[in-house]
Amino acid sequence: MTDGWNARSAPPPAAGQPVPPQGPSPWWSDALADPWRDPYTPAHVVVPTARESSGPAPEPVTDPDAPRRSLTPILLICLLTALLAGGLGGTLGFVFAVRGGLATNSGGNLGAAPTDAPAAVNRAPDSNAGIVSKVLPSVVTVRVTGAIGSGFIVSTDGYVVTNDHVVEGGGETMSVSFSDGSTASAKLVGRDPESDIAVIKVAKSGLPAVALGDSDQIAAGDPVFAFGSPLALVNTVTAGIVSALDRTIQAGDPGGTTRYYAAIQTDAAVNQGNSGGPLVNAAGQVIGVNSVIRSVSGTETEAGNIGLAFAIPINQAKRIAGDIIDHGKARRTVIGAEVVTGTSTAGARLRSVDPAGPAGAAGLKANDVIIKLDNHVLEDGTDLIALVRKYAPGTVIPVEYRRGTKTQTASVTLVADSN
Repeated sequence: MTDGWNARSAPPPAAGQPVPPQGPSPWWSDALADPWRDPYTPAHVVVPTARESSGPAPEPVTDPDAPRRSLTPILLICLLTALLAGGLGGTLGFVFAVRGGLATNSGGNLGAAPTDAPAAVNRAPDSNAGIVSKVLPSVVTVRVTGAIGSGFIVSTDGYVVTNDHVVEGGGETMSVSFSDGSTASAKLVGRDPESDIAVIKVAKSGLPAVALGDSDQIAAGDPVFAFGSPLALVNTVTAGIVSALDRTIQAGDPGGTTRYYAAIQTDAAVNQGNSGGPLVNAAGQVIGVNSVIRSVSGTETEAGNIGLAFAIPINQAKRIAGDIIDHGKARRTVIGAEVVTGTSTAGARLRSVDPAGPAGAAGLKANDVIIKLDNHVLEDGTDLIALVRKYAPGTVIPVEYRRGTKTQTASVTLVADSN
């Protein structure tokens, strides 16, 4: 007996012996060689059907000895694609950069080729920039010994209006510089310390003069521009609004001249060096002369803008400057009475009245208290002095005054002083 695998190699049987089965063991695969099988039974070949598998299909097995596919063509294709994409991207980037104005040329200039300016850049004459470009050539920086201030040209032959305190102590000769950087010498024409107005004459002709407005027509809230050289920063422009009108100002150094005027109050930034520069309305017309600032600092050298600046109304400044140019001195407008200042009593109490003066002619007497002047409420005598000097001589103004417990009214014709 064998295991069946070696049955085919067994020696042939002896005569008379049965033939042993050929091939593999009938127990394994060769049923046709089964000696117990009926030789007369027809044989059938049955091919078994494949069973459906309920599990996943078996993974294909790769022959480890099969030749592998080369990756070189794939790498070459990738490299060629990258080179083509880079070249195409660089070309498109250059085209877009040139069209967008980002490419540089041999001169190193950046930006697109010059084109027509947009409408917003073509600034209208009534725009802020248009007003500044119109007024700035008429603004000058006034340089005197140890000080600097501002001024503005009021005539083509070189008359310049500025503050008296700008030229005070500067002598007869000084210099001015223009917005284009050029300079010229100037001489003092005249000054009025009490109104803080002075006029100088520039040794140059054909100058651009400013347009003068009407300070009686402005109102609180109107937009304004302040021009000048604050802190020696020439050609400076600041903007704001008219904060108040007829703000009484009493200024001056101790022991010196006391200046009175009913000022235009503005919140436009004004600092030292702005003095004498123009305050301009939205039409590009000068409506005031920047003169004084209010500061929280205890010293003048440390004073700075806190949004409270004051300008002499141009109607008053124009009248005084005209007197200086025509007569060498300014006329002051007076009411013909001496007032008490610094009292707690509401109104302006008259200490004395000149019987031949305007107040006396209108029937006012000593100890009368003027409550209103041209509908302006007076708090003390300082208000009366400042408001009277605002008007030109010959102006008739209504006054309301109190005599004892009785309130009365009168009309006063103001005059110029005799000095």
